[in-house]
Amino acid sequence: MPVIDAWMQHPTPRHANHEMFESLLRWTGMERLDKPLPVEVTVAALKAADVEIGLAAAWYGPQGPLIDNDEVAAFVAQSGGRLRGVAGADLARPMAAVRELRRAVEELGFVALRVVPWLWGLAPTDRLYYPLYAACVDLGVPFCTQVGHTGPLRPSETGRPIPYIDQVALDFPELTIVCGHIGYPWTTEMIAVADKHANVFIDTSAYTVRRYPQELVEYLRGRGRGKVLFGSNYPMITPGRALEHLDALDLDEETRELFLHGNARRVFAL
Repeated sequence: MPVIDAWMQHPTPRHANHEMFESLLRWTGMERLDKPLPVEVTVAALKAADVEIGLAAAWYGPQGPLIDNDEVAAFVAQSGGRLRGVAGADLARPMAAVRELRRAVEELGFVALRVVPWLWGLAPTDRLYYPLYAACVDLGVPFCTQVGHTGPLRPSETGRPIPYIDQVALDFPELTIVCGHIGYPWTTEMIAVADKHANVFIDTSAYTVRRYPQELVEYLRGRGRGKVLFGSNYPMITPGRALEHLDALDLDEETRELFLHGNARRVFAL
């Protein structure tokens, strides 16, 4: 069955080697990049798990881009159709960020925007996000963000689904919001927000199947079957490793299809 990976990135050395990822390197045993990672390595990891499309994101932070939009576009061009681009944005320059998002979508063919709140130290309700939310609605692309605690060495408060995602969804009911990283330890809050708002979704990135909280598994098997998308957080976790023990979830065929690719295809208009 084909798979769409809703949260991944092809890293640059300045992204992979950043000091804030020391905890992830320790947990995963990954090594620092001493030279750029060939796109073929990422494509091979996707192919190994039957990933038809990986949504490769840019990373922008207060000190500048760790992976910029043009780099992502170059990775996409080298991927043989296996990657699609997800834009990043410089929150500190709102109008330039809106123009850059428009360029990324209209000229580079990107399918979403991703902003990682802990990277900025700004919750999703901060006023600097709001021009981008309006632009996402206008362009018809989802806004992707991180929920739950922060694995990298940064504070976790910005990842709370309530009040932050709840308030953004109230302020922008037309905005599609894809919340990566499950929301743990606030998974029950995340499910409640996804239930409340028609355009709020959850992706499972940064977690292997065996680590999904039980409340998420029950949600996926039941009323949330149209709300949960697969994500890996490659390169921290390869898609193949993230999907090990998938059969243990005991999903029926329709739910499995929606989880692995159907929901993402609909949400990102792929």
